[in-house]
Amino acid sequence: MIQVIQLKGKDKHLYQLLAPLVMDPDVIRANNNYPFKTSEDFVWYIAIDNRDVIGFIPVEQKSGKKAVINNYYVAAVDEKRKEILSLLLSSVVTAFIPAGWTLNSVTLIQDQETFEKFEFASMD
Repeated sequence: MIQVIQLKGKDKHLYQLLAPLVMDPDVIRANNNYPFKTSEDFVWYIAIDNRDVIGFIPVEQKSGKKAVINNYYVAAVDEKRKEILSLLLSSVVTAFIPAGWTLNSVTLIQDQETFEKFEFASMD
């Protein structure tokens, strides 16, 4: 069963969970060779299945109750990818929208349909 947990951007457990993944050359390549970053302004949503991290979404909290999703990762393709991403996005939207935040995302084209299901609008 997939579980989604939420961690603050400087939580030591975040580093323990994600270090092996975000330092993996294949994962970095999937992120267009851009390193993953965090700070106290980030909240991370991490999908775990049988103690393995299978995806994550970092959300950067900016001024004016604006939040940005960027550099997310899902270790799956096709329907499984949609399933994992949907679980992560559901957790993000549930936490941020009722609290009055505006959410924006830098989204991979392959994931556009999944984001649109959570009412993210395309801004070509």
